[in-house]
Amino acid sequence: MTSRAEVTTRYAKAYVKASKKDKGRVLDQVVEVTGWSRDNARRRLTAAAKRPPGSGRSVVKRPRKPRTPKYSYDALKVLQKVWAASGGQCGKYLASSMAVQLDGLERHGELVFGRDRYAPEVREELLAMSAASIDRYLRPAKAKDQIKGKSTTKPSPLLRSSVKIRKATDEIDAAPGFFEGDTVAHCGPTLKGEFARTLNLTCVHTGWTFTRTVRNNAHTHILAGLKIAVREVPFEVVGLDFDNGTEFLNKVVIAWAGECEIFFTRSRPYKKNDQATIESKNNPPGAQVRVLLPLRHTRRTRRAQPALAAGQRPAQLPDSDHQTHRVHQQR
Repeated sequence: MTSRAEVTTRYAKAYVKASKKDKGRVLDQVVEVTGWSRDNARRRLTAAAKRPPGSGRSVVKRPRKPRTPKYSYDALKVLQKVWAASGGQCGKYLASSMAVQLDGLERHGELVFGRDRYAPEVREELLAMSAASIDRYLRPAKAKDQIKGKSTTKPSPLLRSSVKIRKATDEIDAAPGFFEGDTVAHCGPTLKGEFARTLNLTCVHTGWTFTRTVRNNAHTHILAGLKIAVREVPFEVVGLDFDNGTEFLNKVVIAWAGECEIFFTRSRPYKKNDQATIESKNNPPGAQVRVLLPLRHTRRTRRAQPALAAGQRPAQLPDSDHQTHRVHQQR
């Protein structure tokens, strides 16, 4: 068996590089020496060529030599800081916005020449990096510190089958008024306690974005926010597309949409591409919602006020010192 393995190793490199006609000759020699069938010999030669070199396998394909780093270690550490400050953007976005990111961090004192490995040479290196290089250098940081959100969507199996599905490839009217909607929980890494939430609507045709704070995902607060959106958006709302959460797929919201003659659709479960427009507003690189409204938990004694309907006065909520705090509706 040892001699057969040596023969296989000896002919493996020549076999994979040979032409079709020469491969036949190599197979003839291996079959004659080992007594294997041609299929068995062909399979063993191919497998031996893929194995890494080792004892008795010096002719097998050698592993690729590691690439010499093109950018300095200082550039790598500053790149990780820029990536974290940008909200975890991918390489393509960072490569396009690197000058803007660096200027902003310098303006706010986060990056200063001569401090924390930052220097003019490092800045030039960062500006010269391609998108592929940025992703490659950030791979260890992304594996350890990747930003991940918490999902608060609870599926609604009862009414889901009665709402039409809209896919990402479905065409819509080339006119403003069709909105994709979603809610964002500004909870950070945990869903415990009270925290701010927002109801977000984005017009697929114009990109017009409506944002309203809500107390939680109860249908009363969601419906109040939708009514305000229909009233304040500067053009008619003709359609709404949501995910499969119970905050949208409930009898109250669906009945209201029917009364207002608003076309109501939903996306497919676990298919975020069906709502690519609104998802780009919720998370980086759009990040309008989570950047404008940071992750913040609140005390139970000072809760966020739900969206207010037309003519409704804001409530007064006492805190732990029995003082009165008025929560005003945002304009």
